[in-house]
Amino acid sequence: MAIDLTIEGKTARIVLNRPEVGNALDTDSCRALLDAVHRCEADPAIRVVILTGAGRMFCAGGDVAGFSSAGSDLPRLLRDLTAPLHMAVARLARMPKPVITAVNGAAAGAGLSLALIGDIVLASDAASFSVAYPGVGLSPDGGATFLLPKLMGLRRAQAFILLNRKLSAAEALDQGLATFVCPSADLAAETQAMAERLSAAPTLAIGRSRMLLADSFAAALESQLEAEARAISACGGEPDALEGIAAFVGRRAPVFDRD
Repeated sequence: MAIDLTIEGKTARIVLNRPEVGNALDTDSCRALLDAVHRCEADPAIRVVILTGAGRMFCAGGDVAGFSSAGSDLPRLLRDLTAPLHMAVARLARMPKPVITAVNGAAAGAGLSLALIGDIVLASDAASFSVAYPGVGLSPDGGATFLLPKLMGLRRAQAFILLNRKLSAAEALDQGLATFVCPSADLAAETQAMAERLSAAPTLAIGRSRMLLADSFAAALESQLEAEARAISACGGEPDALEGIAAFVGRRAPVFDRD
């Protein structure tokens, strides 16, 4: 299967599973990714989503071999590929539950966008980050031109994209693309620990926090303040808030579990 979805307890794991081609994305794998994302979003038992790649790479981006065979039909192929890919990226960004990307190797092209969409980006020290599109005469997709200026600043994003640079894991951490970097051998354990931490968190409050952060760049201060007021008021009516406040007053650890 091009995309492998497994659910263990409150954690869903989406694995890009074409290791023989660096987990490159073709139309079928983009559609399968969108289906997996929809399933994660719709299942209330899932409280955190992990996205990672099989084998030695996270994702090499688009399937360039498929682009080559398309010939003059390439524009249509690219439209067919980006439609489900962009829907998947949008749902990952907007679903009311946190997303962890475990970047186990190279993240290039659309793979870069998928790596960056995580709320927490855990990168192995073997990971690398590159735009790659200029090398094959294409412009970015997958949200790269939306995410990169916000994460690393406009000037750095311009140099990164236009000069087709590649960043190591350490450089990605320094420039705001990665949250944490760990040894490759520790990536699975670190990802699991982070998933367990987030699955024990107040998911509805986390979801509302995600939306506030996502909308903040386009909002004026007054509208953001109003959105915050609506969100915190809505959270106040949820069992998680009652539990969190009772735990704080009672000097105990909260248990945010709606099961």
